[in-house]
Amino acid sequence: MTDMTANAARTAIPADRIPVIVGVGEISDHPTNPAEGLEPVALIVAALRRAEADAGSTLLRDLDSLDVVNFVSWRYHDPAQLICKQLGIAPARANYGPVGGESPIRFLHEAAQRIARGESKVAAVAGGEAQSTATKAERAGITLPWTPFAHDVPSPLRGAHYQHPLAVALGLAQPVAIYPLYDAATAAHWGQSPRAALAESGALWSRYAAVAATNPQAWLKRTFDGDTITTPTADNRLIAWPYSKLMVANPSVNQSAAIIVTSLAHARAAGIPDSRLVYVHGGASAEEPRDILGRDQFYQSHAQNAVLGEARSIADGNSFDAIELYSCFPCVPKMARRTLGLGENFEPTVTGGLTFFGAPLNDYMAHAACAMTRRIRSGARLGLLYGQGGYVTKHHALVLSPQPPRTPLEQDTSVQAKADAAREKVPGFVTEASGAATLETFTILYNRKGEAEHGVAVLRTAPATRALARVPADDAATLARLTDGDNTPIGIRGAIHAAGDGILEWRAES
Repeated sequence: MTDMTANAARTAIPADRIPVIVGVGEISDHPTNPAEGLEPVALIVAALRRAEADAGSTLLRDLDSLDVVNFVSWRYHDPAQLICKQLGIAPARANYGPVGGESPIRFLHEAAQRIARGESKVAAVAGGEAQSTATKAERAGITLPWTPFAHDVPSPLRGAHYQHPLAVALGLAQPVAIYPLYDAATAAHWGQSPRAALAESGALWSRYAAVAATNPQAWLKRTFDGDTITTPTADNRLIAWPYSKLMVANPSVNQSAAIIVTSLAHARAAGIPDSRLVYVHGGASAEEPRDILGRDQFYQSHAQNAVLGEARSIADGNSFDAIELYSCFPCVPKMARRTLGLGENFEPTVTGGLTFFGAPLNDYMAHAACAMTRRIRSGARLGLLYGQGGYVTKHHALVLSPQPPRTPLEQDTSVQAKADAAREKVPGFVTEASGAATLETFTILYNRKGEAEHGVAVLRTAPATRALARVPADDAATLARLTDGDNTPIGIRGAIHAAGDGILEWRAES
């Protein structure tokens, strides 16, 4: 009897109720001619077949559950059913999911829970994007020979509809404009100068790049030092202060990933060696208020803290020797590493990050699950997958191991109550104000030439009220104060007034 078999026996959990990852598959499509590029459904079908080949057993014919991660580079009427048709399968569950960067981890966790309940025997999670090909074809005027674009299918809602109309009017509608609010606020909260915070981001991102450079499926296989990442240039333009192009996710990729999960009993009956099995030990989920102005502050995420705290509890005092911290923007893993109590030089990824590996929008964490599976098969003892979606909104963590769990998989994964209990009173939002206001956090938005369009200031107009204001592009003095690398602007005072268009504007005190 192997050690793993002995451990499984000691758990007293029936083998048909122990979920295991048995196959992973990825594809990164780099066509020389856009007309030859694979569409998202074809990429996903290819990834699923590769996952089955990785398992070394015929499993797709027995698939009873398929979750497809939401994608945006092409629209179909029923992509999950289209994938099933191309594979020649008819699972009882064929689900196409909502938008969310955490969704691959959530789907994987939920599939494992269904297996643990005896409701499923073989499940798969898959996703893919072909944005690079779609964009190049559009620019070249090429009609792609893909499944006809479903123009009557609505575009996926990506979160802006949850935000206050004034936030949207000021440009706080895309993630790249909202995450900087956390970067500025966290740096001040941690006692860092803006320059030190930027240096931490650059050093962290260089470690993501180093891993991507060795990942065969990565989109950008280059190493970068921290200064190159954080220094604005013509090729690395500023997008939203303090983020330049090399500090944000890159969605212009053609990538797909798939994971197959089954029970320990079925895996063994299929002849899959124990050395190939990766066990799901559990995880947790929680959310922040979807409207960013409904949050109590911007220097931490209570949902992230609760989710990662639960992941540490599942680890039962053991340290993670393989970690994937979601990396759409630097503030997310910077906050996460402090919650996990990790030092500055920790290894944040097994995949390469959304800037360098590539960001197939909602599907990056499916690739991370593939990379983590390979890392555990090659010797890692405990792995953490942490995914995040929205605007620091949705959080999900999953703990994986080469050893079976001692207790059945927990079915209630929400730690929302813990996150909500930590939340303090939210300031009331006002759209009319005058006089003095204190800077809570901010960003500056730039055009494609790297020129400032305007700043956006989140202000406290009183201890219990919050406002949003514009910093005009011609207010050089305030913009210079906001971008001072040696002194944080958080907490400084200034004057607020209504501009001619009715939107509040703010000028820092000299």
